[in-house]
Amino acid sequence: MNQIIIQKYGGSSVANAERIQRVANHIIEQKKKGFNPVVVVSAMGDSTDHLIELAKSITATPSSREMDMLLSTGEQISISLLAMAIESKGYKAISLTGYQCGIQTDPYYSKAKINEIITDRILSEINEDKIVIVAGFQGISKNGDITTLGRGGSDTTAVALAVALNAKLCEIYTDVKGIYTADPRSVKEACLIQTISYDEMLELAKLGAKVMHPRSVELARKNNMKLVVRSSFELDHPGTIIKEVKCMEKAQVRGVTLDDNIVRLTVSSVPDKPGIAYKMFSALAAQNVHIDMIIQNLNHNDLNDISFTIPKDELAHVKPTIDAFIKEVEANELLIKTDVAKLSIVGTGITSDATIASGLFGALYQLGINIEMISTSEIKISCIIDEKQATEALSEIHNFFELNKVI
Repeated sequence: MNQIIIQKYGGSSVANAERIQRVANHIIEQKKKGFNPVVVVSAMGDSTDHLIELAKSITATPSSREMDMLLSTGEQISISLLAMAIESKGYKAISLTGYQCGIQTDPYYSKAKINEIITDRILSEINEDKIVIVAGFQGISKNGDITTLGRGGSDTTAVALAVALNAKLCEIYTDVKGIYTADPRSVKEACLIQTISYDEMLELAKLGAKVMHPRSVELARKNNMKLVVRSSFELDHPGTIIKEVKCMEKAQVRGVTLDDNIVRLTVSSVPDKPGIAYKMFSALAAQNVHIDMIIQNLNHNDLNDISFTIPKDELAHVKPTIDAFIKEVEANELLIKTDVAKLSIVGTGITSDATIASGLFGALYQLGINIEMISTSEIKISCIIDEKQATEALSEIHNFFELNKVI
């Protein structure tokens, strides 16, 4: 059997018939080189957004199960059209849904995680010399329901297939040339990064860089699967390689990110008793809520304020749980702040160099920007700041750390 490679094409890559034909030609080129491409495809263009709008025109609160059923159809359109394009050029191809290619997930609608991939069907089709086209973003739960992996989940589908099939390489084709030091749409001086470590890429993805799905990077890191992020419009461009990178002790900021899809919640005057924080966060964990930065401030009279951030689109889902918690423990109130953003710098070992943190805070001070919350790890420093000043801060911090140079 020829060596398997995984190629994932985003929605912009297959947004119309012309682009689908172009992708088909590129896939066939890989086949001619002796590879067996297994291709993962997202929904065409903005079709997922259109499906969401359609659902909301029917009801403001559609069930998660029915939303997964609806949204999974976008990828099915893409894979069938791409398979048709390949077959029209004289090559054998077959499109497979997540269920058909054996992607089994847990039962959490809209944010399911892959439990295993049964590869028998894919390998059988490859043995018949077919190019396999897989619907990204979806799988099936143990009880037979269609599930989706969350926005950007096609990246995770691709990496999971690469691991399950022991592929040589996993290529992610997107609408930019690779990974940049900042979002090039917001910072015109942003530069392409040629090589980046799994850990650095994972932090960038978690902190707002929209090129890669965080779970896909984490999965690649666990299995040491080499990733390449390339442009679907400049197919010969080398892009960015994501792999294990050896480095010395020198700390270096590799990228700056901005995430404005967050809301800051503060539960005020919480009784300072053992187990109180556990009670609230375990209730949120049971709902599979993504919680980021957490700060607890000790006030007077044995009362605490607990602040944390969540994605904006989870606020309506989370609020009833927190309201119930406040009533149960006799806390004061829930304070909601939506006009905030998270600015982060990422780089291996940056928190071990005090000059980097002081430089970040000093630069924000010079801009007159107040820092509301701070969170650090070995390779990142994040600050919650006012959303109105966030774009200016992103550009200035990028320039402060001299990221406007080729890395």
